[in-house]
Amino acid sequence: MFLVCGEALLDMFAEDTAKGLSFDARVGGSPFNVAIGLTRLGIHAGLFAGLSTDFLGARLHTALDEEGVDTRHLVIKQGPTTLAFVSVGADGGAEYAFYGNGAADRSLAPADLPILGSDVTGLHTGSFSLVADPTGQTLLQLFRQERGKRLLSLDPNVRLTVQPDRDLWRNRVADFAECADVIKISWEDVEGLYPGATASSLASDWLVGGVQLVVFTFGADGAEAFTKTQRIKVPGHQIETVQDTIGAGDTFQAALLTGLLEEGGAPGSLDQAQLARILDLATRAAAITCSRRGADMPRRAELLPQR
Repeated sequence: MFLVCGEALLDMFAEDTAKGLSFDARVGGSPFNVAIGLTRLGIHAGLFAGLSTDFLGARLHTALDEEGVDTRHLVIKQGPTTLAFVSVGADGGAEYAFYGNGAADRSLAPADLPILGSDVTGLHTGSFSLVADPTGQTLLQLFRQERGKRLLSLDPNVRLTVQPDRDLWRNRVADFAECADVIKISWEDVEGLYPGATASSLASDWLVGGVQLVVFTFGADGAEAFTKTQRIKVPGHQIETVQDTIGAGDTFQAALLTGLLEEGGAPGSLDQAQLARILDLATRAAAITCSRRGADMPRRAELLPQR
């Protein structure tokens, strides 16, 4: 099982109406999405997150059950459910406003850390859970204790509307990067945290530190992967209409991990052909999500070659 760690929330899509704003609520949160994305692609996945006792937390739990995500490691908390209000622009890009002070998914403590069995082969985390303490510190403790024991994956997925302190983000990413085997990061996040950095220089820094695989995503322009011995870039997959880009990065992450698990072996030992197959799977999956509203990630059948 691949255990995804972090937030679980409701995305509230805002729409202008004659009477004001109306909202369409969808289950979400980056780690929540990745867990569902993995499951839809045929990977046994679970979620380690704090869920509220409120009716919104119950809805999140039901959604996980319906998708087949393993819920044994959920921690039920008294705090409210985080709400993320979303405004989608004409280009499909999204702006977020988060409301979650004291929320259940930001309240994970060291005492909540699970005892992991041999069935857990990997861990993934990212997004505002990295910097929303005590959850951030708790997840860092988990990654430090599991370093070298399981495949560890990180996607910063920076949310400055939750925590505007870029120095805190950089420091926390550095802490997790010391433990991670795989880092996937969008170029938007690179520009926000590491202005002036190049893909090769940033990848080199992380690879020297012990990371095995670094992947940069460039939206419609594709992705680029680095190991200590390989470098490969693939184009994005074009679609007729972009509904929005919500969940595209989470979909890419789920497909990236799926490809790594299916190729087998250590991420740092992958050859050019293997990396190309993995990145092609991830970019195709992300493109499908962009063609649909919200984080509606594809199932494996949708990614099979067309005959």
